[in-house]
Amino acid sequence: MRIRRALARAYWRVSRWSPDPTPPPPGSGILLGVPHTSNWDFVLMLALSWNWGVNVRWLGKNSLFKAPFGPLMRALGGIPVHRDNPAGLVDELVNQVRTSGPSYLVITPEGSRSAREYWKSGFYRIARETGMTVTLGYVDRRVMTAGLGPTLSMTGDVRADLDTIRAFYAGKVGVRGGPERIPRLHAEDA
Repeated sequence: MRIRRALARAYWRVSRWSPDPTPPPPGSGILLGVPHTSNWDFVLMLALSWNWGVNVRWLGKNSLFKAPFGPLMRALGGIPVHRDNPAGLVDELVNQVRTSGPSYLVITPEGSRSAREYWKSGFYRIARETGMTVTLGYVDRRVMTAGLGPTLSMTGDVRADLDTIRAFYAGKVGVRGGPERIPRLHAEDA
């Protein structure tokens, strides 16, 4: 852990980006990584988590876990996702969260990488099924800062919960810029 913390501090000293000093609440939870516009988001997330001494697990497309980088990705906390067959992923993640020690599950909702009308709702479903809180992680190119915002409990009132999330992310610009990724779930229209 000391080596990771030293690497993170060295990174922040040479990076153009600055870390928001707010650490996540103790224990476990879901950490949203938004807006997700670049693979550099991954580097920023690792530097933040290592700086705080927090264990993170994160979801990545299955191709990231093939040779030769597969073992490294798993060692960094990666969980492979088979996008062509995602059935059962939420149930599997819920089970892993319930049986693992304290850690944060980092999720960059599908639909937040490229501007789409709706995000995938996995983060919301996991939070509801496990009772885990959702901490709003962010990058904001306008101020060259990466960090954490509020920690929320998902109430089941999807529209109200997403209104709070939308208010926080309004105006945040990802590493690569581009159109704003407005959080919206299909369940809001149900």
